[in-house]
Amino acid sequence: MTINRARTPGWWGAAATTAAGASLTVVTSIWVANGGPQDLTGGGALSATGRLLGLWASDLLLIQVLLMARIPLVERAFGQDRLARWHRVTGFTSFWLLLTHIVLITLGYASTARTNPLAQLWSMIWNFPGMLLAASGTLALVMVVVTSIRAARRRLRYESWHLLHLYAYLGAFLALPHQLWSGSDFVGSPLATAYWWGLWGIAVAAVLTYRVVLPLLRNRRHRLVVDRVVPEAHGITSVYLDGHDLHRLPARAGQFFHWRFLDGPGWTRSNPFSLSAAPSDQLRITVKDSGDGSGRVATLKRGTRVLVEGPFGKLTGESYAGGPVVLLACGIGITPLLALLGELPYAPGEATLLYRVRDDAATAFRPELDRLAAERGVRVVYLTGSRGSSWLPADRSDDLFSLAPDVRAARVFICGPEEWAAQARTAVRAAGVPAARVHTELFSW
Repeated sequence: MTINRARTPGWWGAAATTAAGASLTVVTSIWVANGGPQDLTGGGALSATGRLLGLWASDLLLIQVLLMARIPLVERAFGQDRLARWHRVTGFTSFWLLLTHIVLITLGYASTARTNPLAQLWSMIWNFPGMLLAASGTLALVMVVVTSIRAARRRLRYESWHLLHLYAYLGAFLALPHQLWSGSDFVGSPLATAYWWGLWGIAVAAVLTYRVVLPLLRNRRHRLVVDRVVPEAHGITSVYLDGHDLHRLPARAGQFFHWRFLDGPGWTRSNPFSLSAAPSDQLRITVKDSGDGSGRVATLKRGTRVLVEGPFGKLTGESYAGGPVVLLACGIGITPLLALLGELPYAPGEATLLYRVRDDAATAFRPELDRLAAERGVRVVYLTGSRGSSWLPADRSDDLFSLAPDVRAARVFICGPEEWAAQARTAVRAAGVPAARVHTELFSW
């Protein structure tokens, strides 16, 4: 049973973007109303600039929290891939603005008091209201930023990185008392204080609603359990899941959930896995053993309870109404694209799958792909071989037009590791496919 979902209204993205821009405009207006421009031309230029950067940093920190709050309107408008990229850029921008704010405010106060800047910083931390909490929050944010640098992130398991990343919430909330108790832009303005409390209240409510309450209600309703575990290829395992009222689960082919399997220690840590079949009265995910929590999937027992958070992702067919479709998969990236092949309303001969794999042992779902080729006319091209300098295997010299002749007129879906997906997207765009018809999902974090 395939389930049809309503299309995401086009204005959702514009509304969310406008709201984010408006929040930065409002905090800048608060700084202007509190004499910021006048202070720039007087003797308090350092402190005035520091105040403005602090307001921007705090506002961006709240936007960063909202980007990952799992708000359905935002998730469906942009997709989690794009939100994760914005979250990263916003986070680093906020962090550097915060550090510059600290430096400028310290130098400004030290200049006025004619004291050593380090002594002034120490005095501010111990004597200003809320500053000790703010300093603790800053240290938490430093830890999050350091572990988010790509070189450091590659050395961490996904579960460890995710756990450390949660300290960003602690850092954000520890900064609030300092802003309201000693921030000159809020202390003297009840309206500004009310606005700031309201903004924080929205952020807290969004996190609690969509990251705690909604998943609890959804899991209570659907009560997912493992039905069976099936090996698909070397190190690749599918899990079939049963539950209640799954036809009411708002999921589409191509989306993913965060999964927790209640089979013993470690169940509190979630992992993101895509649906590998179109959602119906049963769900299926397919997992590659990557050496972290994914390895335990192959040992799951029938009846194991499962908790989920989601669905997430915008690699869906909601904007596809028929015509040529080309899907480019690499490795375990086949999973959401296989689900799409089962759901999209293409005619026989309109769908082409280019499936990049290392060797035959790593090829999953061959019988299922053969069935789709026989029953729905899907053209499946296996790109097998060692990794080359492009999205193709090292020993292939084909171009995209020879592999998918109708790609220029097609809707294109790409899923795989980040570097490979970027190369594949470049090839697709170079073939003349408009950006609006290219949909990607990266298997990275």
